[in-house]
Amino acid sequence: MSRIGNKVIELPADVTVTVENDQVTVKGPKGELTRTFDPAITIKEENNVISFERPNDNYKAIHGTTRANLNSMVVGVTEGYTKKLQLVGVGYRAQMKGTALVLNVGFSHPVELEAPKGIKIEVPSNTEINLSGISKQKIGQFAAEIRAIRPPEPYKGKGIRYVDEVVRRKEGKTGK
Repeated sequence: MSRIGNKVIELPADVTVTVENDQVTVKGPKGELTRTFDPAITIKEENNVISFERPNDNYKAIHGTTRANLNSMVVGVTEGYTKKLQLVGVGYRAQMKGTALVLNVGFSHPVELEAPKGIKIEVPSNTEINLSGISKQKIGQFAAEIRAIRPPEPYKGKGIRYVDEVVRRKEGKTGK
């Protein structure tokens, strides 16, 4: 049995959930999110509690995934999500140019990234980037795209990494 799928979601007082067929809209103080879910999973909302049911055991995986995704939507419209990245390397820096993020990370040219709709970018210092928004998926995807420009390398640790990421370091040729 899906243990995650069997858990109910208790809605805060300022959040409303609208279920129409397989499309769910969540409204809260920070904004509104809409998502289409698998029609096999039944989503019920009664007395500010959302529960999920599946037709049989063939839908165990999507049962838990549906519950986790809807819970992420509820948390997003109430608290929001943030991801923090840091740049490690001599001369590596980030800055904002209008709504675009400009990265100087050792290439012959600066890399410009336009912020997707619904994501707020802050650059508190030259080597820190803070992403915030209500969609966990969009924040994670954009953070992964930024990191993919120059992922951390294992010998000197240079690159763009998440703040809580641990980079495994290798010894190199001269180490014994």
